[in-house]
Amino acid sequence: MNILDLPIFNLFRSLRSSPRREVMARFAVRYDNFKLLLESNTELLKIIADIEDKLRGKAPFGFPYIEAQTLRTFFHCGRMIDCIEKMSGRPYPHLRRALEAIQNAVKGEAEETRVAPAVSREFVLRYADIPSREFAPAVGEKNANLAEIRNRVRLAVPRGFAVTTAAFEHFMAANRLEEVVRRLKAKVDIIETETILQVSEQIQMLIAEAEVPPSLGRTILEAFDELEAAAPPSRRPLCISMRSSAIGEDATLSFAGQYLTVLNVPRERVLGEYKNVVASLFSPRAIAYRLHMGIPFHEAAMAVACLEMIPARASGVLYTRHPVNPFDDRMLIQAVRGLGPYAVEGIVPPDHYVFEKSDPPRLVEKRPGDQAVRLIPLPGGSVAEQEVPAEERRLPSLSDGQAAELAAAARRLEAHFQAPQDVEWALDEEGRVVILQTRPLRIEVCEAGRDCPIPEAPPGAVTLLEGAEIACIGVGCGPAVHVRTERDLADFPEGAVLVAVHPSPQYVIAMNKARAIVTDTGGVVCHMASLAREYLVPTLLNARRATEAIPPGAEVTVDAYHGRVYLGRVPEILEAAVQRGGVFTRGPAYQALRRRADRIVPLHLTDPKSPQFSEEHCRTIHDIMRFVHETAYAVVFQLGDLVTDRSRISVRLKAPVPLDLYVIDLFGGLSVDATRASVVTPEQVVSVPFRALLRGMLHPAFSSPHPRPVNLSGFMSVLSEQMLSQPGVGNERFGDRSYAIISDKYLNFSSRVGYHYSVLDSYCGKTPAKNYIHFQFKGGAADDVRRARRARMIEQVLAHHGFLVDTQADNVRARLDKQPEPEIEAMLTMLGSLLLFTRQMDMIMHTDEHVRQLTRCFLEGNYRLDPEGGGPDSCPLTPAPQGNEGDRGR
Repeated sequence: MNILDLPIFNLFRSLRSSPRREVMARFAVRYDNFKLLLESNTELLKIIADIEDKLRGKAPFGFPYIEAQTLRTFFHCGRMIDCIEKMSGRPYPHLRRALEAIQNAVKGEAEETRVAPAVSREFVLRYADIPSREFAPAVGEKNANLAEIRNRVRLAVPRGFAVTTAAFEHFMAANRLEEVVRRLKAKVDIIETETILQVSEQIQMLIAEAEVPPSLGRTILEAFDELEAAAPPSRRPLCISMRSSAIGEDATLSFAGQYLTVLNVPRERVLGEYKNVVASLFSPRAIAYRLHMGIPFHEAAMAVACLEMIPARASGVLYTRHPVNPFDDRMLIQAVRGLGPYAVEGIVPPDHYVFEKSDPPRLVEKRPGDQAVRLIPLPGGSVAEQEVPAEERRLPSLSDGQAAELAAAARRLEAHFQAPQDVEWALDEEGRVVILQTRPLRIEVCEAGRDCPIPEAPPGAVTLLEGAEIACIGVGCGPAVHVRTERDLADFPEGAVLVAVHPSPQYVIAMNKARAIVTDTGGVVCHMASLAREYLVPTLLNARRATEAIPPGAEVTVDAYHGRVYLGRVPEILEAAVQRGGVFTRGPAYQALRRRADRIVPLHLTDPKSPQFSEEHCRTIHDIMRFVHETAYAVVFQLGDLVTDRSRISVRLKAPVPLDLYVIDLFGGLSVDATRASVVTPEQVVSVPFRALLRGMLHPAFSSPHPRPVNLSGFMSVLSEQMLSQPGVGNERFGDRSYAIISDKYLNFSSRVGYHYSVLDSYCGKTPAKNYIHFQFKGGAADDVRRARRARMIEQVLAHHGFLVDTQADNVRARLDKQPEPEIEAMLTMLGSLLLFTRQMDMIMHTDEHVRQLTRCFLEGNYRLDPEGGGPDSCPLTPAPQGNEGDRGR
């Protein structure tokens, strides 16, 4: 029990003399601060372990987790410094400077990673007025990239303008939605998908009911009218596409398909569709994606790209490098007839083109898809599906020259942005290539090596399907769950295999639970494929008959190395599969935690005996806590010194032990009032650790009324040693009192018996993480050699019982931490016996063989010493060599 939680003033009023009150107050300060210090040390160890677990990338977390752990870390580290200063009565300025330096560094990193303020507060910016990608905080990455392509790369993009994040903030503030969103986000539980659906529905409903502020509405429509005035007559009345350009989208994380794109929007629908695009910021899949990637709600802001609608003859996606095989540097184009959604959503089999990155690019592979339908814009707005004539279905949607022109444009984009690119494009009505967007391409890396060798299934394995396209390599096994509705997603179980007809970005809601994904249609360039690679979910697309061949509920093994699905569990494949890294390692929260961990987790002060083990060399939180923790025990070992000549605050223990033992009860260690008694008995001790120690001391082997046998030659050797040695400095005193400072769960025992002393400090309670025993033994009356032998004997006994032991000459230090209460009690009982077993033992430690013999006797429970080697029920010892021959030359 923590002493400051008690009615301490009543306790102190019961102390009658001023010296007693003074010393007890000093005990209270040291004891209480020591307990607080240990509590903070335990909490910091938990924080460090939790941070290391999060850095494995197996579970999602966000910035609130980082900030909460950082605040807890600084609190507990500061409290440990406060406690050690109060315990020792001296300042530790270097520790405080080290903590302050860490806090300042963390503050600086937080300021650097904070979302940059928008460089413009305009509601609308034309692409000609966006000079660089530094405007991304104002217009989002998609708008900034398109402006960069138009103004610097000089490739064709649709004419258009950006509705900025300032417009979004104005819309939210004017409708008082910011506070509502903050309140609702607190209800989201990343594990419970249902909470995501409920919160999303409420926020989107509020946005649908909100009004676009008049000033914002006028500004958007004026920009639309300006765009229409510059459009060719063939495109009037003008329709536009309205694409999300949220903060962070198309940057380090793709957000592929998470937000809304609305095609072929006429003027009268522009403001309504603007609200729909804004509302998509809070769709279930977008909320789940941001939570999984550690992006806080307050950093979510939506800009919108308003682009002249391109009546595309063909559209698609281009990867400037293969997304699954990082060793394939060729470019991959997938194309569909009509508008692009049927390519990125995997609705129809695309045409497939592969180019080498030569100058000019060289077409090395072409494979048309069988496209029965296409998506087209309707006059006056909206889009519709149109059947493709049978004779055209297997004809390529691009000529070789058009494909080569597209490949050349992609090479320029990769060179400009200096990274592989994921490009969406369209071929306009006149056959010109137009870039619709570009973003960094996530490359899937195989950790096992270039060939990623995974064995084939054994002959008896049942193959359900093969020949599927690999969107994300890996192997997964689990029960098959067919997903058809949002409800199927909300109920998707942990560890299942997701099976569906079409790929969909909506499946991001379940990607943190899915062991694998298999769909009938789709290709490696669709939005869901990009998401699967971010989540590291083994994924097969375009399997054609997955929903027919894979029975619902059946356990299946998905081999996304060979493009196959097997019935049941195939151990040969699962055991050979490469262990994947953590899923949640790419978001800003992960990167922020990695930087924060560098200030907290590393431990440089590992050796207390090193000259570098000092407060001046503390560089991390772990260093500080390690130094303080080690220093605290040195201070605690001095508690017994406080009671010198203070007999009035202690009571004598009346017990058959060869010690002049006095007890100081801080609280709850005795069943009687120590202030009213002068003597107590072992039966009146209720302190758990002290009672256990006494149990060992009261062993019958130590209760003999006769003097302990002493080898005469050994005694005379000790006497002559003491007569000829230099006087000590007070550490070796014969017959001093021993003291036990106790509470209900705490013991600090200091004993000076003969010419040696020992200090034992222990906490023994129900919580294993708080329990410990720290023990020190030093000194003796014999020569250095015999004292060292006794130290080695003690070391061997303690090591046998699992203590960490450090022995130097005759000085033994040992510790045992974080053990259950029964184990701590058993070890204290053992130590009680060991303390009495080893008293005056140095007198008979003539040879190294005696070290081995005495160690064996003690471990066997034979505590009666017979230095002459003949007593019954005793520990037999080899007779001492004549003339102390065993000590010659030592």
